Amino acid sequence: MNLLAAAALSLLAVTAAPYVGYLALYAWIRPAGSPADKRDWEPSVSIVLPTYNEAGIVETKLDDVLALDYPMDEVELVVVDSSTDDTREIIRGYFDDLDAPELVLLEEDERRGLAPALNDAYEAASKEMVVKTDCDSKLSPDALREAAANLADDEVAAVTGSNVEVLGGSEVESGYRGVQSHIQQLESHLDSTLIFHGPFSAFENDALLPIDPNSLADDTELALKMRRQGQRVIFDPAIHYMEASHSEFVKRRKQKDRRGMGLIRLLVQHRDALGKYGGYGKVVLPFNWWFMIVSPWLLAVTLLVWTAVTVSLFGVAGLALPAAVGAFAYLGQADVLGPLQALYSIFDTQVSLLRAGVELLVGDSDGTWEVDAELREAFE
Repeated sequence: MNLLAAAALSLLAVTAAPYVGYLALYAWIRPAGSPADKRDWEPSVSIVLPTYNEAGIVETKLDDVLALDYPMDEVELVVVDSSTDDTREIIRGYFDDLDAPELVLLEEDERRGLAPALNDAYEAASKEMVVKTDCDSKLSPDALREAAANLADDEVAAVTGSNVEVLGGSEVESGYRGVQSHIQQLESHLDSTLIFHGPFSAFENDALLPIDPNSLADDTELALKMRRQGQRVIFDPAIHYMEASHSEFVKRRKQKDRRGMGLIRLLVQHRDALGKYGGYGKVVLPFNWWFMIVSPWLLAVTLLVWTAVTVSLFGVAGLALPAAVGAFAYLGQADVLGPLQALYSIFDTQVSLLRAGVELLVGDSDGTWEVDAELREAFE
């Protein structure tokens, strides 16, 4: 069965290959924290909050906003709502007895999609720093101050943060976010990072640009366009937020596949940026092209080829390879792989990226986001 071992090792190599160069760079550069020249700055802040049928959790989110360590008379909350439930009535009632922050409520009669709603919200935002957050997330009290300290650097136009606690206890997502945090720190020290996170992203208002109305990766698209305008967009692990996530394999597909579709589409749309904009186009974008577009297909082809080879040589016994992969996935989604859990988290992401690539090719899905009631329970 040496051939089966070789097959397993080749699958592992395909999955881990994108990280080898990054690990070497990480060991050489030893990035720590934010690369920005962080300084005390207390700008006025517009917090943008898109809502859709959030009646069960919106008060919790508003409590979260008011708990931020920041002068609320310098803050406006821009809510863009397309709900069919009582969300906007709850928001209005919440603000009835509040002098600050100021509420700007944009009411949509029909759901147009997140990107058009955000374009309207960003246009309505009037303050110096614009922060986008999601209703089903929680922020660290110092998140605004940490973001402002990054944007005090004249070279930095946008900053995102780190998911320090996965609500719902998903070890799969926690493992992946840990790996992703190291990657984004390295990318930020090399130049800029690619992925911006919906639970917390902060932008200089003057640098805001329109988002493609069909975008499925609105935060990342906005940051990418800012980098193309010549400004840095970075990740700071000192900015903390919390977001809920599943561990179960099937449940994670709905949550992860849409993200994958948006990121793949964005990379393809901006393929002309490869090789440009310093380390961003020469290192960061090529790595993400490999990890999000090339590697998932290579992994699938490698598995299919080795399965065909082992079955042709060993008959039914050759199915031990896909059976082992299935067992790995089963144990991984059950959060019982111990030190291998982070590797499974990467494998799980590759599965989502492969599915997302297939859906984009066949046009089988428009990536519409739907409310996940189970994850909302973790947030309440």
